Formats: sequence, C-alpha cells, structure tokens
Amino acid sequence: MPTPIVIDGKNLAEIIRGELKERVSTIVSSGRRAPCLAVVLVGNRPDSATYVRSKKAACIQAGIVDKGVDLPATASEEEVLRVVESLNADPTVDGILVQLPLPAHINEKAVLERISLEKDADGLHPLNIGALALKGHTPKAVACTPKGCIEILRRSGITIEGKRAVVLGRSNIVGIPMALLLLENNATVTVCHSKTDNLPGVIREVRYTNRGVAPRPPRASVSNPHFQNNRRSLTTG
Repeated sequence: MPTPIVIDGKNLAEIIRGELKERVSTIVSSGRRAPCLAVVLVGNRPDSATYVRSKKAACIQAGIVDKGVDLPATASEEEVLRVVESLNADPTVDGILVQLPLPAHINEKAVLERISLEKDADGLHPLNIGALALKGHTPKAVACTPKGCIEILRRSGITIEGKRAVVLGRSNIVGIPMALLLLENNATVTVCHSKTDNLPGVIREVRYTNRGVAPRPPRASVSNPHFQNNRRSLTTG
C-alpha cells in the first residue's frame, strides 16, 4: 500500500501569499496602482467578522489595498445594494466580496447578482458559475475555496485526471464549484449530500474526497476509517 501523503495546507498558503506579494510588487513597480479588494460586512456575527479580519490580513500581507465597508445588521437590502452599486462604479476597486451569510431580511441572491461580473471576487455570480460549467467558457473568477483545493492537489503532485472523486456537500460556495473544477480537471465526480443513500459505501469506492462544510455535510454518517486505504481527503472550513 502506498505511503499516505500529508498535505500541509498552511505551508502552501504561505508560499502562495509570498508569490502574490511578488506579483503585486511588480505591478506597483511598473507604475500602476496596487489591486484593491472591497469587503462588505453586514452585521456583527463573530464568525463572519473573523473571516473578514483574516481576509484583510491576507490583503495586507500581499500588498493588496483593502477597502472595508461595515454595515449594521439593521441595514436594509436597499442600503446594501447601494453600497454594491457604489463599489461597482468605483474605478479604484478591482474586486468586491460580500461576506455571507447576510441577515435574514436581505435577499442574498439579489445582492450577489448586483455585483459587477468583472468585480465578482467570490466567483458566485450566476454568469461566473455558468461559465465554469460550460466547456469553452472561462469565468472571470472562481470560488476561492474550491480553487484552493485544486491548487493544493496540483502543488502536492497529486494527479486528478482519470480519478474518481466524491464531493460531500452541494453548496453554491464550495460543493457545486468544487465538483465543476474536478470535472474540468478530468476527474469522474460524484456529489453526495444529506439525502445520499449509503454514503460510506460511496466514499469507499473513490480515491479523492472533498468534505465541504458550507453547509456542513452529515458527519455522523462518515467516520475516519472511510477516508483511509489510499484515499485522499481534503476538508474545507
């Protein structure tokens, strides 16, 4: 049996951040401005605030300009849409990211669709997802977590082409784009979810498993032994 491979995601992340910093430095050295990412946070959910802080820290580390827009949880949908429209029109903003989830009274679909396709940093605009799904089309951006998983596999020397893969979860943020990216890399993909029959049996048949947690799949039905025996498993969260 082949020796298991331990993938150090944190180390790879530091390498990638270093590469991004060099790319940004090259841009600035050529006389152009540094890229700018606008992050919109609505409300004060602790988990969302933590994610936003980490994104801002990553921007600083890479030399990317961070433009944060914080709105109270009581902000109306119209207020959030106005902020998005303002950022769409701002020529100094290159990417827009609206932190999810939004408060219950705000229509997330309406907000995400209002983000300019060219500035959709999360890759969640329907046209970007559609371009990812269609052969011969290239999305302006791809959801970062699934793209990161593919990059981790690639940099770890793990072949995707020709392999069978399972994606646990079918969220717009992780599961669906993860399955599409695996297909793009010529894997044979099965998407499992809370309604999947005999989930452990499905996992035992494959080589690669991505455990997406947005939303979290039913972990009670999947135990660690199902991810052994030369199976590669990436957990996102």
